[in-house]
Amino acid sequence: MKLDLLAIAAHPDDVELTCGGTLIKMAQRGHKTGVLDLTRGEMGTRGTPEQRLHEAAQAARIMGLAMRANLGLPDAHLEVSEKYKLAVAAKIREWQPHTVILPYWEGRHPDHYNAGRLCYEACFLAGLKQLPIPGEAFRPFKILYSTTYDETVRPSFAVDITKQFEKRHKAILAYESQFRPQRAEKNSRVHIPLDELEDRVNLTSRHYGRMIGVKYAEPFLVREIMQVEDVVKMPVRSV
Repeated sequence: MKLDLLAIAAHPDDVELTCGGTLIKMAQRGHKTGVLDLTRGEMGTRGTPEQRLHEAAQAARIMGLAMRANLGLPDAHLEVSEKYKLAVAAKIREWQPHTVILPYWEGRHPDHYNAGRLCYEACFLAGLKQLPIPGEAFRPFKILYSTTYDETVRPSFAVDITKQFEKRHKAILAYESQFRPQRAEKNSRVHIPLDELEDRVNLTSRHYGRMIGVKYAEPFLVREIMQVEDVVKMPVRSV
């Protein structure tokens, strides 16, 4: 299956939190969307890998994804290695996504920023004809970086997800093990940022929504210059 849009992230639930609204919106517009989770999140304090796979499948149905897969790479040990790059490149060739969303290349969690670099290099390698993996050489046309987790980055643009916000919320809450924990897990002495993570990403969505004149939006960064054909019809008021 060829995808129009593929989001790749380190752990199940990362995509829902960072660009879930955009995936929902693109699926509603008729685009074929997919998610590639690199790990099963087995090092997480809450839930089991099996639970998280089940929750990811439920979230995929809510978001209207055409495809979702998990590479099963080691959680908390993602690195930019040849083996991992080839594994991601094989999926790029299989699904041939036009646009790919990756995690921003800097951040607090090593898995997140390593995933951004690992997957960028995999997208490049997938276009090398002599690469020793199955499938025809292919490279995505566009690579976007989600900056939701890093409020210090000024994004290149933001996507209005106001109409998709409630469905994104349902997709996030599909991860009951993470966001609706049992009392014993909730009272753990270990500080778990998940306790306020959804509130944080919702505040980020509200912030960027205000910046583009809507209620909620998700921010993205691109490395290249964006092209505009009609400067008279550009959205977002300046004054």
